Amino acid sequence: MLVAAAVCPSPPLLVPDVATGAAPELDAARAACADAVGLLAAARPDRLYVVGPADEGAHGGYPAGAKGSFAGFGVDLSVRLGAESSRTQSEDDRPLPLSLAVGAWLLARAGWADAPIEGLGVAASTAADVCAGTGRELAASAGRVALLVLGDGSACRTVKAPGYLDERAAGFDAEAARALGTADVAALLALDAGLASELKAAGRASWQVLAGAAEGAGLDGRLLFEDAPYGVGYFVAAWS
Repeated sequence: MLVAAAVCPSPPLLVPDVATGAAPELDAARAACADAVGLLAAARPDRLYVVGPADEGAHGGYPAGAKGSFAGFGVDLSVRLGAESSRTQSEDDRPLPLSLAVGAWLLARAGWADAPIEGLGVAASTAADVCAGTGRELAASAGRVALLVLGDGSACRTVKAPGYLDERAAGFDAEAARALGTADVAALLALDAGLASELKAAGRASWQVLAGAAEGAGLDGRLLFEDAPYGVGYFVAAWS
């Protein structure tokens, strides 16, 4: 069953080497993420799943040891999802999608060595019921399961945002933040996939995987960070 979860934003700008001169602007978000990941370790899970949005062709599972890179941002930085495993060369060696690479970076930064890790890339278009079913499967896979969930809110909070200004974005993000901060499973599952897509809220599907995993677990939530730098909703929450 699910015993703990950390929700973090997924922009590569969380990685200081990528953000370079703008790195201090997200120091508060990084600190909140470190706190949330620390609570995962305190829960002593048997297995940790890192869940985040993935582009077409990058959906599905990623084993421990899978590698990711931030070379696309001009940075010579690679990350690995947990410790290198005993996989053979014939197994899937796809690079981690960026969201999972950010998750791998957060775990490495925290010195994670507390439980076996697997990654899961989720299509942003995945229906809520499918997301919830996936979450239930993850929660049932071990006696004590933890999730590190990556994903952003709307990208339409200002005129300079990636999706320009949409007056509906603030309300969508406010409800998402409230649901994440209170571990409101029903509210997360009720987030509208169509609206999320229009607002470029890439975290919606990952959050609904979390909601499915948390059904019946009785977890409490805390919102550790909420802001919209660059016009994108970023949230950090801890469930335990």
